[in-house]
Amino acid sequence: MAQPTFFEQPPSSTLADIAALTKARLVDASRGGQQVRGLASLDEAGPMHLTFFDNLKYADQLASTKAGACLVSERFEASVPAHVAVLRTAQPFREFVKIARELYSGALRPQSWFGNAGIAASAVIDSTAHLEDGVIVDPLAVIGPNVEIGSGTVIGAGAVIGANVRIGRDCDVGARCSIQFALIGDNVLIHPGCSIGQDGYGFVFFGPDGHLKVPQTGRVLIQKDVEIGAGTTIDRGSLRDTVIGEGTKIDNQVQIGHNVTIGRHCLLAAQIGLAGSLTIGDNVALGAKVGINNHLRIGDGAQVTAMSAVKDDIPANGRWGGFFAKPTKQWFREIVALERLVRDSTADPKGERRD
Repeated sequence: MAQPTFFEQPPSSTLADIAALTKARLVDASRGGQQVRGLASLDEAGPMHLTFFDNLKYADQLASTKAGACLVSERFEASVPAHVAVLRTAQPFREFVKIARELYSGALRPQSWFGNAGIAASAVIDSTAHLEDGVIVDPLAVIGPNVEIGSGTVIGAGAVIGANVRIGRDCDVGARCSIQFALIGDNVLIHPGCSIGQDGYGFVFFGPDGHLKVPQTGRVLIQKDVEIGAGTTIDRGSLRDTVIGEGTKIDNQVQIGHNVTIGRHCLLAAQIGLAGSLTIGDNVALGAKVGINNHLRIGDGAQVTAMSAVKDDIPANGRWGGFFAKPTKQWFREIVALERLVRDSTADPKGERRD
């Protein structure tokens, strides 16, 4: 059985076409008519592929690549094998992505998994829901009372949309998502298996009658151009709304607690845990498995290293990391000092006898 490729292969392009699509310069203009039929990594590319190089870690792969053409900066141009056409650019990866977006535009946003152009017969839609023209609803999705969904939006198979939810235009709600108590802007991509708007973790702990649950009566507000990775959970607010700012990109399996406010154009990598009532500014980047305690403020432009635990406010443009997180320069100095202490202690024969 032939193996499927899943994405339609693009038509061939010439190197002159590629150069015109980007800010790259074809160094040997006589190769402008050379055909390119796809994109590939350095180690897997063949004579009809375009690739890129911008990291010395892969210098061996560049030396042995069989690619037909390579996007590369002027700094590394001389390292490209003679049989590979050179497209010179200051930002090889950015230009490679620009071409990929052009050739594989269908991969940029999810479509109906079943090729639907309308509403599947097995979908359950309340009579009071309002769906604009052009909404696609896949099999077994459930849409509740007074829901509003904008044109161009796709609701995936088995998704459940609770009462009064608003979803904007050109959105995608992946298969098996559940969404309640939420208002969602335009062009929001929610990947499969997300839970949005469920109870926050709010209790008065260890009372005489056990743990006393606090009513969670807020909402989730998701602004336009947000992307939310598979399996992510976003709790609704208790006293204030949980807010995800415009253009923010959230990876898979992230937990966002109640009352959290995340600013615009933030980047959250996989398996982050955000405790309740945090305030995160604009353009913040959090590495994978970062955990942040509740009621903190993370300033605009801050960055936190992967697997860090944050228990203090971080100022704007701060670079923090570690357990517990602190400014990275301080953290690195402490690591070096500790390693030196261990090394010196190990080299001390008297210290060895004391052990």
